[in-house]
Amino acid sequence: MRSMAAHGKFSMASASLRRDAMLLDEPSNHLDLESLIWLEAFLKNYDGALMMTSHDREFMNRIVTKIVEIDGGALTSYTGDYVFYEQQRALAAKHQQAQFERQQAMLAKEINFIERFKARASHAAQVQSRVKKLDKIERVEPPRRRQSVAFDFAPPPRSGEDVISLKGVHKCYGRRTIYEGLDFHVRRKERWCVMGVNGAGKSTLLKLVAGTAEPDSGSVSIGVSVKMGYFAQHAMDVLDGERTVFEMLEDSFPQAGQGSLRALAGCFGFSGDDVEKRCRVLSGGEKARLVMALMLFDPPNLLVLDEPTNHLDMATKEMLIAALAQFEGTMLFVSHDRHFLAALSNRVLELTPEGIHTYGGGYTEYVARTGQEAPGLRS
Repeated sequence: MRSMAAHGKFSMASASLRRDAMLLDEPSNHLDLESLIWLEAFLKNYDGALMMTSHDREFMNRIVTKIVEIDGGALTSYTGDYVFYEQQRALAAKHQQAQFERQQAMLAKEINFIERFKARASHAAQVQSRVKKLDKIERVEPPRRRQSVAFDFAPPPRSGEDVISLKGVHKCYGRRTIYEGLDFHVRRKERWCVMGVNGAGKSTLLKLVAGTAEPDSGSVSIGVSVKMGYFAQHAMDVLDGERTVFEMLEDSFPQAGQGSLRALAGCFGFSGDDVEKRCRVLSGGEKARLVMALMLFDPPNLLVLDEPTNHLDMATKEMLIAALAQFEGTMLFVSHDRHFLAALSNRVLELTPEGIHTYGGGYTEYVARTGQEAPGLRS
């Protein structure tokens, strides 16, 4: 048996060793899209047993044939992919709720009878019989209420029509040229996903737009009335380790009421005592959620996001997608999550050694037009 943790890319030499079983812990984390698709193809053809954890919906839909859910100390098995699991889980919860309500109505009726006639000697036998009956009934529990997270953007301030403009941008790292005369323009309400093989300059482009990197030559201009929110993995490093989650929110939004801040924390998965956790003890996913909350409470009109779904659990990922789908501003982002790409993009910028290619219609149209899900897969 072989266990793999997703702390780096799989090499073909090590991953293709044929074993009877594999244990994979978040195998899609930290993989670029090309590596992820290669891993999918490998696992589809793997003839051994496979057990894994994953927060990648598309990856699970293509690989798994059975899902085991751990909830409240109980294990429940579902045969099928992730979409089937979601459907069956919802049906099971609906059925359990109906059973619970029917039993509660029956119990209320029996208890009402007992209360009405317990003082009457003529009904003593009936009352005693019903008391014994109630004692023997196995109670149906209501379905566990899953924590539902929802976040609604306040309307962002309107920006000008021209949001981002790069003209004649050159950028090198040492002897390696990233861009040579890059021209790129973003208009209001466009949602660009940036694609390219490793080293193509996806994150560099976002850094140039965010102002955390400078072009060697050329210009990067941000339009009139643009208020930017920038998320990257290093953004989590700026959290004060000694401050609690709630103190970070209070420090950032001193005019907001405690109720609003607690509601915000709850939307991003911090409930109860979680808000009292110090930032130094937060997991990677918790830090990412806190940074997102800090960025989105007072919404910008331009979101620049570098792998925003890394480390996020499924519930928070779905909340983020639902919230961003309603976002009225402009987006420029990098992601290897195909569900995220398809749900949110309406433009694709592909970075290649020969220059840039742009596609209207978002990631779904990009796949249809190119016949591939990632740039590095095309011959």
